[in-house]
Amino acid sequence: MRTYLVTGGAGFIGSNFIHYMLNKYGKEIRIINVDKLTYAGNLENLRDVEDLDNYSFVRADICDSAAIEEIFRKNDIDVVVHFAAESHVDRSIRNPEVFVKTNVLGTLVMLNNAKASWELSDGTFKEGKRFLHVSTDEVYGSLEEDGGYFYETTPYAPHSPYSASKASSDMLVKSYMDTYKFPANITNCSNNYGPYQFPEKLIPLIINNALNGKKLPVYGDGKNVRDWLYVMDHAKAIDMVINKGRLFETYNVGGHNEKQNIEIINIILDTLQEMLPDGDPRKAHINKDLITYVEDRKGHDRRYAIAPDKIKSEIGWEPETMFKEGIKLTIKWYFEHEDWMKNVTSGDYVNYYAEMYKNK
Repeated sequence: MRTYLVTGGAGFIGSNFIHYMLNKYGKEIRIINVDKLTYAGNLENLRDVEDLDNYSFVRADICDSAAIEEIFRKNDIDVVVHFAAESHVDRSIRNPEVFVKTNVLGTLVMLNNAKASWELSDGTFKEGKRFLHVSTDEVYGSLEEDGGYFYETTPYAPHSPYSASKASSDMLVKSYMDTYKFPANITNCSNNYGPYQFPEKLIPLIINNALNGKKLPVYGDGKNVRDWLYVMDHAKAIDMVINKGRLFETYNVGGHNEKQNIEIINIILDTLQEMLPDGDPRKAHINKDLITYVEDRKGHDRRYAIAPDKIKSEIGWEPETMFKEGIKLTIKWYFEHEDWMKNVTSGDYVNYYAEMYKNK
């Protein structure tokens, strides 16, 4: 039985990856989920798997080397899938230190403990071990509006404390691969969306606010472009890189779904109108009058777009879910999990949201 250590598995992408892997492999694998359970980590995301014999949860901070060392000591870990990260740009602008600590120091702790556990006396590593570091396209900076794509060879040019901290963590992983021949890969993905996404991110924020008749905040002119990737397509890509990717390589994972932010919002509003049943009182207030333009984010990158040519040619992965299909699946999930949304939008998140937008 292959044992996976998943960091940040109670978060959005991590929990979807755990669902994907357990659905695909069943009892053939074992998953240990390590999560600090900050605001975006939610064990409700994994309630349907928490009683499985081949799944376990450990509450720990990836910056706590002793706690991580104990996990490696007690378990024969075959694969580390490292999702755990502070990931919201707005939060990084307000509190950069937290991002550097978690994203840089936390990654270093994970690398050191995996290295200590897997390294043989001659400096080589045990057969079949792999460390998959999940990163972002934001490390590459910003593209011109009229063309061009991010490739694995694109120089890093991060513009926010968040993307700078992720770029730093990428460089640490690269250094371990180069210096120690540490068995690792890096994936840089575009914006994910889908079930279990915390509602500070654009798509669940717009869905939740629209359903509740609240304003829909849009930064600047709303024409910033992002490449959107359905989260289960991302989970499949990670699985394929673990099993088929060449060691020491970086793979860009993109969705071929470039959209302006304002276009995303209009699609969501139209899809909500289409999917809500006639007579639902929420249909009356879901309209474009809710759109409110706010002061642009500091250092806001204009356009991201990933070229996933390498992962397609080497591994055979390509995105399967086009945006209009994926957004319907996402909205359907939120319709079916309104209690989940109510729970995560209470307390700390409500206070954060009020603080973030009070002057905009």
